[in-house]
Amino acid sequence: MSITTAPFGQTNDGEPVIKTTLTNRHGHRVSLMSWGAAILEVEVPDRNGTLANVNLVFDSLEPYLGTHPGFGSTMGRFCNRIGLGRFSIDGVPHQVTVNHGKHCLHGGKVNFSHLNWDTETIAGDPNGAEAADRADRVRYALVSPDGDEGFPGELTVTTEYCWNDDDELTIEYTASTSAATHVNLTNHSYWNLGGVDSGTVLDHVAVIPADEVLQVDEDLIPTGEMVRVEGTPFDFRSATAFAKRIAALSATKGYDHCYVVAGEAGQLRRAARVIDPQSGRILEVETTQPGMQLYTANHLRGNESSNGHGPHDAFCLETQHYPDTPNHPNFPSTLLRPDEKFHEITVHRFSR
Repeated sequence: MSITTAPFGQTNDGEPVIKTTLTNRHGHRVSLMSWGAAILEVEVPDRNGTLANVNLVFDSLEPYLGTHPGFGSTMGRFCNRIGLGRFSIDGVPHQVTVNHGKHCLHGGKVNFSHLNWDTETIAGDPNGAEAADRADRVRYALVSPDGDEGFPGELTVTTEYCWNDDDELTIEYTASTSAATHVNLTNHSYWNLGGVDSGTVLDHVAVIPADEVLQVDEDLIPTGEMVRVEGTPFDFRSATAFAKRIAALSATKGYDHCYVVAGEAGQLRRAARVIDPQSGRILEVETTQPGMQLYTANHLRGNESSNGHGPHDAFCLETQHYPDTPNHPNFPSTLLRPDEKFHEITVHRFSR
């Protein structure tokens, strides 16, 4: 395996942004950058062995510095939505940044996707017995100050990416805090297993072994209830193309819903499997997180704001805690206290 680093431009404040590329022994590559602790290209083979990038990206740093769809970025402090940007901790009310209509989305206006993280590369042991031992890693670190976007507590965060010879991309998050706060971290990659210029993903076939999704209101804020997927457009328990029922979701223009990942939260277990019948590429996702947001890129505009990509040209599988958890005591808690550590893992396994 090999690790290479190169400059990828500068922030508006003149800080250098570093691009790091991990290449396994098969020549399959993952590129990452310090701005937003983001995934850039993921180059994996189709059934004929032809490599292509399967993750939507911009061609340069500049579009990432402004408003963008979150291509490959780490989202936090609190990914997804917090209703009205309000919650209470130990009876004390908090108001965080409202940046999506009346609500807080992905942690506020200047969230983790718009910060430059410290970079550390960690080489694997080429003589290691297991793929994980031989894998190369990139660890990104960030300190979010007390009051950042309205969130209490100084939060110390790491996002670590690991790429191995089995074409497994593992994301591991850790966080600790100086005061009680809410934390919810995810990656916002936009996948197209046919390759980024191959058109829509509507013919991709998904299996999501989840029995329930979160019920949401017209702003996609959870009501606190969970809905059985049986007999609904959300049922992917058996292999189903995204196209089959997506027309039933006209209000959201496609899928943008949080699934309750089956099994015990905190344990690594399967969340999804997606196949592109044309290329033969397969993506399997396992996670310790309790939820996964399926988003079919409904709002990509097809212009420079999305590098020319339009609606349904990709899908996102955002493993996470449930949106608006701070306001729903029946949800698995996102409250982190100073004597605790946040720790979640998600594995993306590519095959053909």
